Amino acid sequence: MVRAEWAIFEEDYWAINNVLDDLLASSKARNVILIDRTGQLVTQCGPDVDFDLTSFASLCAADFEANYQLARLIGEKDFSTLFHQGARDSMYLAKINRGVVLVVIFDKETTLGLVRLRAKRAVEELDAIIERLYHKLEYRNEEYDHFDDAFAEGVEAEIDNLFAD
Repeated sequence: MVRAEWAIFEEDYWAINNVLDDLLASSKARNVILIDRTGQLVTQCGPDVDFDLTSFASLCAADFEANYQLARLIGEKDFSTLFHQGARDSMYLAKINRGVVLVVIFDKETTLGLVRLRAKRAVEELDAIIERLYHKLEYRNEEYDHFDDAFAEGVEAEIDNLFAD
């Protein structure tokens, strides 16, 4: 399941960003970005970028989806990683649990091999964090799904009072 809206608890935010900061430093990448498959930016580590990060996240999600369809056409379940090489900059994308995608932008100061090696470890750590986060969100949603009738009536009465003439 891919969530269109994210709710991240503070401890999970810092856990995710610690992993991304470690990946950024250990791989010598320029930027590390986390998005979901709907194209929503989750978080970003590294210096400010000189492009529209929201559009970039959407295009990365579309890229991953297009490659998913290509994989299916050739008989693969999906591609867990993608790599794009440019004259100056390159991108490495890796699938994480629950439709989350890790994007690493790097230049000639590092190598694809180092990025892949460090990203593999980061993906494993992020998989665990994302899984715990979804578990918390599902538990929290279950809590909120079980309000009793008295509570619902009280909320309804308060809303009526707010909008009463």
